[in-house]
Amino acid sequence: MKPIRALVVEDSPTVRRRICAVLAADPEIEIAGEAADGARAIALCRECRPDVVTMDMMLPTMSGLAATEYIMAHCPTPILVVSSSDHRGELFKTYDALAAGAVDAIDKPNGGPLDAGWEARLVERVKLVSRIRVITHPRGRLGALGRAEAAPRTAPATPALVAVGASTGGPGAVVELLRGIPPGFAAPILIVLHLGEAFGAAIADWLADQTGRRVVAAADGGSLAALRGCVAVAPAGWHLIVRRGRTWLSGEAERHSCRPSVDVLFETVAREFGPAAAAVLLTGMGRDGAAGLLAVRRAGGMTIAQDEASCVVYGMPRAAVELDAARAVLPLAEIGPALGRRFAEPGR
Repeated sequence: MKPIRALVVEDSPTVRRRICAVLAADPEIEIAGEAADGARAIALCRECRPDVVTMDMMLPTMSGLAATEYIMAHCPTPILVVSSSDHRGELFKTYDALAAGAVDAIDKPNGGPLDAGWEARLVERVKLVSRIRVITHPRGRLGALGRAEAAPRTAPATPALVAVGASTGGPGAVVELLRGIPPGFAAPILIVLHLGEAFGAAIADWLADQTGRRVVAAADGGSLAALRGCVAVAPAGWHLIVRRGRTWLSGEAERHSCRPSVDVLFETVAREFGPAAAAVLLTGMGRDGAAGLLAVRRAGGMTIAQDEASCVVYGMPRAAVELDAARAVLPLAEIGPALGRRFAEPGR
């Protein structure tokens, strides 16, 4: 079995040596190359054709974000972002990189004593990310020029709610979905996005910046009426549920090794909203959300799964399709407009 060939991109020699040493210590991984800036990372990616790239965001000459955008557009390679999560600007760049096609992100080591837990997580993520089959992903289609203006729609005639779940590839998919929903859309949109706690702190602000919509972190006991025309994102580490017209946060056990879990949200939405609900399951690894999507369908709600061609990972949507949970399987670009049409029709 051939080893996984990793390209390590990091401007700090100390951190770069540590990452290389951790990865090289695993017999299933070998170091294909090292780069200290984005331009060199691109050159080595073309030259060495690694199986996976670990990418720092803050690099000289060319940033990690710019390098990610170029690599995903010209020589698509699975990318694991290794970046600090305690600086807001760097968090935003990490989200941008994920939207540009990077597969996953892990917090950068703090430079202190060796952390065996972090080392094990790094090796696990590198192996996982290397197995993802990525596609050409031009960043331009997610930039300002890609924002299509949509005509305002009338508000839904009946109380309604949209629930969205996503995992691997989720940040970019959620941005495209939200941009495709008409500006006059009034139903609250609740989102569960699988992100590690280290990277969840500023996701609502980033989504607001990318889409021009009002996006907030879901609150414990928050009123759904106050979320009319708004997007609320489950905080990292907390399940998001709806009950009696309010959002609630729960620290109960993980579902599918996830908290927040898409299934938990979808199941409560099915119970509370029935046929007035819509649930959308986007790109992601695993099965989270499939059973919940089926619950929404059985309750009479609208259910959509993203199609395979537009997914970064066709895992969660595939599981839903296999359960016959999705009334529609659509390309990502068609999901937002479909929601707009559904809830613009009086009496539905």
